[in-house]
Amino acid sequence: MVHTAEIHRATAGHGDMHDLTPELERLLAAGPVRNGTAHLFVVGSTAALGTIEFEPGLQADLPQLLDRLIPPSRDYGHERAWHDGNGHSHLQATLLGPSLTVPVRERRPALGTWQQVVLLECDVRPRRRTVQVTVMGE
Repeated sequence: MVHTAEIHRATAGHGDMHDLTPELERLLAAGPVRNGTAHLFVVGSTAALGTIEFEPGLQADLPQLLDRLIPPSRDYGHERAWHDGNGHSHLQATLLGPSLTVPVRERRPALGTWQQVVLLECDVRPRRRTVQVTVMGE
């Protein structure tokens, strides 16, 4: 059995992180799949998905770490082509990745106690994001 849904989020720009876990829990609880997997995919090349303990310290730490690894700069090839200030945004999002698969057990995401599903905005401006959710199983 396959069930699809979407999660929508408006972001505030670079480093804005959203906890998608409550909405994923609602989708799974109301859906037809009891056990299987939920695959999430964020549409766009400057946002990423992952899991983290969604608390203020890590909400600040992750974007700061990414900015140290891949700092904002006008020296990226993307900047020379488009001049839009978000070359680092594409690279950061690519490093983390646009998708995530979560096991589903008894219509609930099988996550650890301190593990939440998050959307991280890497772009330099606010965006309206769509996360495609595909739930497969029995």
